[in-house]
Amino acid sequence: MFTIKKKLIIFAVLLCAVCAAVLFAFGQNYTVRLSQLKLPDNADKDLLDCRIVDDGAGARITGYDIKDGVAVIRLTSEKRGRTNVEVFYGEEALTFFTLYTHPFGVITYETAFGDSAGDIVIPIAGALFMAAVLWCLIKKYRADVKRNMYQYSNVMELGLIVFMCFFLIYQIWQSINYRGVIDSVNDFLGVLHMFSVVVLPVAFVLSILLTISNINLIRKEGRSLKNMLAAFLSVGLCLLTIFPIALGEYLQWSPNPIMDVHNERGAWLYIETFTESVVSMFVTYLECVLIGTVAFGIKAARHIPAFDKDYILILGCAIRKDGTLPPLLRSRADRAMEFARMQKEKTGKDVIFVPSGGQGADEAVAEAYAVAAYLRETGVPDERILPENLSANTYENIRNSMKLIREQSGDKDPSVAFSTTNYHVFRSGLIAHEQGERLEGIGSATKRYFWINAFVREFIATLVSERKKHILIILTLTAMIIAAVIIKYLSVVI
Repeated sequence: MFTIKKKLIIFAVLLCAVCAAVLFAFGQNYTVRLSQLKLPDNADKDLLDCRIVDDGAGARITGYDIKDGVAVIRLTSEKRGRTNVEVFYGEEALTFFTLYTHPFGVITYETAFGDSAGDIVIPIAGALFMAAVLWCLIKKYRADVKRNMYQYSNVMELGLIVFMCFFLIYQIWQSINYRGVIDSVNDFLGVLHMFSVVVLPVAFVLSILLTISNINLIRKEGRSLKNMLAAFLSVGLCLLTIFPIALGEYLQWSPNPIMDVHNERGAWLYIETFTESVVSMFVTYLECVLIGTVAFGIKAARHIPAFDKDYILILGCAIRKDGTLPPLLRSRADRAMEFARMQKEKTGKDVIFVPSGGQGADEAVAEAYAVAAYLRETGVPDERILPENLSANTYENIRNSMKLIREQSGDKDPSVAFSTTNYHVFRSGLIAHEQGERLEGIGSATKRYFWINAFVREFIATLVSERKKHILIILTLTAMIIAAVIIKYLSVVI
């Protein structure tokens, strides 16, 4: 049975075969329409003359005509080589153009990678392949989320879906406005930079907002490197976006005779193109992964667990000195009770609350007991409260609570949810997954400035956790850029 990867490889090979067959079938003839040379409507076609000016040309003229004031020249391939054609109207030389005849008789116009008959199949095949990749990504993403929502691979896949959607739209646009291979190569090198420039105003405004948010976070939570991550990231993205523009402007106006980017046959023009394209690609990819991180974080926080739960775990956090709950912990307990009410209304099934958290050095009682007391005040009976009072962090919350739940439930495999603050849902689910636990989370509201750094933290964690895959994708894109730059260079020197 073929895997998705093998299916995509087979599909890519089939598309390449179709492209080769179409080019072989139609590319041996080429029609030049000199629309830029508008002749009078009453132009005499007998005065039109086309001449091949070099011996041993790769193509021969099979006919020429004037249609609606446009000179039309038809040629067919003879052998591999270059063909230079002059066009006259009477004694007046109108224009000069070059054709390249490749192996298998395919003719291209003006450059070795120029327009050819039937080459529209190339961008169409590219769009079909990207659509297939996108479909496979979406299918895999949905299956992975259904199997386990809390995985960094899900975030990476969502970022890739955003990235592929952007390139599929570009590829469809290119198919509609196709002007030949070399123009498509130039468009590909430019579209990466275009995306990063388009989002630059958003990134700039966002960097200001993130900096303000980080200042507020530092005032509330104290000064630390992790509390400045969002500002560092946004400023870094802005600088990387501006870098290709600044480099291009500097090299265009630099008096340095060595780094000459005006010579189409010189190396520095293509070094500049490669550098700008790689940086733009890197920024574009990071922005797409960041978008995926934000979208998935919101999805995880807004997720409502299935109404089949036996237990709901309330993750603890620091309580007040008098033993009462701060707003953050109270909102987690309220959200757990809200879920219990929804489940009761939908299925009639009660849930057992598992408040979790030990006693800190500056706390009057264990966090679990403080939450349990709050639950009793709101009307939850003692038999539906199972406190876990030994945990010091989220990892221990889940480990100790699940041990306690299994001791009570015996041989039954319990269905468990957890309640925590919205920005903490995804990370808590990850910690549960690392312990081999399949839990669903529900999020309670909190201050917005907590969200921002949580997104940035998960973004960085996604890059680190899935680094091998990210590196492979970036290297693949870099190889595509290298190939595009080489084609761009060869189109000038051949």
